[in-house]
Amino acid sequence: MTSDLLAAVVAASRRSAAWREEYHDAWVDTAAEARTPRGESFRASLRQAGVRIIAECKRRSPSRGVLRQDYDPVAIARGYRAAGAAAISILTEPTFFDGAIAHLAAVHEAVPDVPLLRKDFIVSEYQLVEARAAGADAVLLIVAALEQQALETLVGRAQTLGLAALVEVHGEDELARAIDAGATVVGVNSRNLRTLEVDLGVLDRMAARVPDDIIAVAESGLRTAGDLRRLRALRYDAFLMGERFMTEADPGIALARLREAADEGGHE
Repeated sequence: MTSDLLAAVVAASRRSAAWREEYHDAWVDTAAEARTPRGESFRASLRQAGVRIIAECKRRSPSRGVLRQDYDPVAIARGYRAAGAAAISILTEPTFFDGAIAHLAAVHEAVPDVPLLRKDFIVSEYQLVEARAAGADAVLLIVAALEQQALETLVGRAQTLGLAALVEVHGEDELARAIDAGATVVGVNSRNLRTLEVDLGVLDRMAARVPDDIIAVAESGLRTAGDLRRLRALRYDAFLMGERFMTEADPGIALARLREAADEGGHE
């Protein structure tokens, strides 16, 4: 993702969120009030024993284009649940990822017992309310997309709404900002959002930098059981994986096989 594309995604998110906030249906406020997000359950799930994977529902990405023509997030989520996903991530960004907030709401209805992460370019407090209304238990906040004051505001607001915040970083400076903002769950992304290049060495270098009291999640470029075993040994608590499963005939079966291989020390 070039810096211009990153800026374009963030700008599109700002415009879309502002429009939806101004013209939103009263259903959003009513539904948000009626929900009780399980932010603590999301965090606790990532700390449990075994290989903890946040499995992602994603139709398209800017780096690889369409990943799955027959995209059915509900069917995929059910497969992930059966395969023991620690949580499920649903892309809701429409322009660059073909996502929709309706996908999140549908998955929530289908698998209400699995913690759900709204993955999007969150830039406003309204998007947090929207996430809660649609059934999210957690939201992604990308440090590279936010000024520090906005990051701190969104982390705090998510907490008051009962949502966990997965705060994504790529380097030491961003990690320091995440910690200053009060992050309790940090995702280290091996993909540079400005170049789209993946460097798994980032995960190795950053592992020791994340404080022990913060849940560490490894993101992007993860393919094999060996990747997961190596990163678990470095102290990562969980893994966010999407493209690895989206290109498989049955994402749920692919997740189950990967978890089994990583747990048993076999090959996958």
